[in-house]
Amino acid sequence: MGELTHFNEQGRARMVDVTEKAVTHRRAVAAGEIHVSPEIMAHIKNGTLKKGDVLAVAQVAGIQAAKHNWELIPMCHPLPLTGIDIMFHLSDQPCMVEIQAAVTCTGVTGVEMEALTAVSVAALTVYDMCKAVQKDMEITNIRLLEKSGGKSGDYKRED
Repeated sequence: MGELTHFNEQGRARMVDVTEKAVTHRRAVAAGEIHVSPEIMAHIKNGTLKKGDVLAVAQVAGIQAAKHNWELIPMCHPLPLTGIDIMFHLSDQPCMVEIQAAVTCTGVTGVEMEALTAVSVAALTVYDMCKAVQKDMEITNIRLLEKSGGKSGDYKRED
């Protein structure tokens, strides 16, 4: 376990100074799920929800969330993101929308939080688009799948 770096000598939160870090290509992939009813799954597949195309809106929301992550998570740095891709997989057994976000940049700090935020907001958007029909949807299993670049090296989740 590494040392916690987001505290100053007084034990107060701080934004880490990344001035001296090397610029490298950074990439992170995160995933999550939103469990829905068969009725909601049919609406998503058929595009019959009154609010519109659920996955199209969730995709844009996820992209926006990654771009604005630094405004949401207090100690995150604003980053010049070079790529954001949100992908969806619809599953009927169990009934869920699987969400995956891949984020890239060339910079001095990683994009893990941007990828995790993209997945989270995309899932919340699916919930918002569908809540008039189903209120007991569950957002679960949000996790980092992999990351590359930077001093700490590569990481790949093993499930």
